Amino acid sequence: MAVTRVMTKPTEPTTTTTTTTTVRTTRTVRTTRAAAGCAPLAKKPLPAGRPREWYVTHNRRLKAMRLAIALLDSGIHPPATADNRRIRETADLIGVHPPSDATCRMVRALIRYGR
Repeated sequence: MAVTRVMTKPTEPTTTTTTTTTVRTTRTVRTTRAAAGCAPLAKKPLPAGRPREWYVTHNRRLKAMRLAIALLDSGIHPPATADNRRIRETADLIGVHPPSDATCRMVRALIRYGR
């Protein structure tokens, strides 16, 4: 939005002109996180002393949540449309390693029960 101020003599009132331009496109553009300017949150160290399986499950949940959010943002709302191929393509798009079948099932469960 551009604002232009017209300079006049002190005896005359000043006027402000506002110009608004709206551009609509019908094409969807896909970008990566780096190109979109979305930086991931700063990572904090995980608590020490837990069993290894806890860390594996925790990281799987985090990845599934990231993928579910990305799928919902891209318009994939019914879990049936989120097959393994589409979930893996989304993982490649947002820059994470391809998920396992278990993680793909978790993504569909998050989409299904997150409503």
